[in-house]
Parts: sequence; structure tokens; C-alpha cells
Amino acid sequence: MAAEPILEVNNVEVIYKKTIQVLRGLSLAVPRGEIVALLGSNGAGKSTTLKAISNLLALENGAVSAGHIRFAGTETAAKRPHELVRAGLFHVMEGRRIFDELTVEENLTAATYARDGKSGSAAARFELVYEYFPNLHTRRGVRAGYLSGGEQQMLAIGRALVAEPQLILLDEPSLGLSPKLVEEIFAIIARINAEQRVSMLLVEQNAAVAFAVASYGYIMETGRIVIDGPVERLTRDQDVREFYLGLGGHEGGAKSYRDIKHYKRRKRWLS
Repeated sequence: MAAEPILEVNNVEVIYKKTIQVLRGLSLAVPRGEIVALLGSNGAGKSTTLKAISNLLALENGAVSAGHIRFAGTETAAKRPHELVRAGLFHVMEGRRIFDELTVEENLTAATYARDGKSGSAAARFELVYEYFPNLHTRRGVRAGYLSGGEQQMLAIGRALVAEPQLILLDEPSLGLSPKLVEEIFAIIARINAEQRVSMLLVEQNAAVAFAVASYGYIMETGRIVIDGPVERLTRDQDVREFYLGLGGHEGGAKSYRDIKHYKRRKRWLS
């Protein structure tokens, strides 16, 4: 990871309701122009990590209690969420979070609030969105609540593109989608990264699709990073292959992550 980091998370701890610790000394980095995958099981702290970065924890009675987060070289602690968005950090949250009662084009228009201080026209960004997602152009006058799950995910990513971001935080973009749609959307994510040079931190449970587009990966267990490295190395790691890729590497075939007792997994990660 030799490229200059656009995002640095250093020894961050997060608590909810002043008592419940969720992240424990978490550190990661996203190099400029790269896609980094953050993997882990349900409850590992992946979404909390993204909310800490985008300063959304206060909405859920949470807070960063220790550590530092820097975006584009600047500490994020003193910035409000909308200020981070206008600075170029866009969070595509789990579950799409689009405006159901607004049309596709009205949803894109709503994202133009993030363009304050940026040159160029919003119309040009709309055209870029429609270039990547032709279905949205066809259905631009349709209320977003009537779109399919895949189209809603496309719209959520499209709103991020309107903001002209430097870094997109993507939380479970494959959630609830068919394998065919997942493949289509991840191909577009890879195109956006390659053609627009937008950095991305990608939270996923589907390790195979995440590793197909990412250059580097982190794996979380109970609020901390237990293993990280270039995707090429992680895909050769025995534990990653067994727990996340479903490749047993032993007689008997695939081995389910959920079949391994937590204390055994933890011992192997930390050994």
C-alpha cells in the first residue's frame, strides 16, 4: 500500500451509550485511487467503522472515544457530516437510504447540495450517472420506491457520483441482490474506480465479490482488525479461504465460517 492514503484510521475506539465498546484500537488506511475491502461477520463492527469515518455515530448515541481519523490529511473529528460530504467523502449506507417518494432524477437533484463550492455543472454529473447506469435514465421520472432492489442500489451509488467524491464508503452494496445483479453492480463499481479514480472503502460479507474488485483487504472480528494484506495474499491464506471464501483446502470440501466456534477462530487469528 505505497500510494498516499486518502483515509487514515488510527487506533480508533468507539462506544455506544457511553458504556458499550464496539471498536477496539482499529486502524486501517485507504490509498488514493484504490478500492479497499473491509470484511467481517455480522456484528463485527464494519458499519460502525463507516459511521465513525463519516461522523454519523452521534445519531445513534455513539462516539469515537479514542484515536484519530484523517480524510485527505485533515482530522475529521471537528467536521459535521455534511461538511465531510462537501469535502469529498460520501457514505452510501446499508439499505440504500434513497427517498422513496421522489423520482430518480429528484433523488439525484437532492445530492447536488454536496456540490457547493465545486466547479462544473450538476447536469454533467447526471449524464455521468446515466452513462454508468442506463436503467436510471430510462426510469428517471419514476418514483424511487417503485424501482427494483438493484436499481435502488444503482441510484444510491449515482447520488454519490453527483457529489463528485474523492472517497466513497460503500456499506454492503450486494445486500439482498441476485448474483447476476451483484456481478453487474460490482463491475460498474470497478469501472467507476478505474475511470474516475474515486477511492473506495467497501464493506462486504461477500468476500468473493469484494476481492474481485479490491486491491487490499482488512478482516474484522469483534471490533478489531485480525488480518490484513493485499488481496492476492489474503486469497491464499488458509483461514480466509475457509472462513470467508468457503474453500476448505482439505478433504471434505468447503468449510463454513459459521461452523467454527468463535473461540477457535479467535485463537487462530491471533496466533
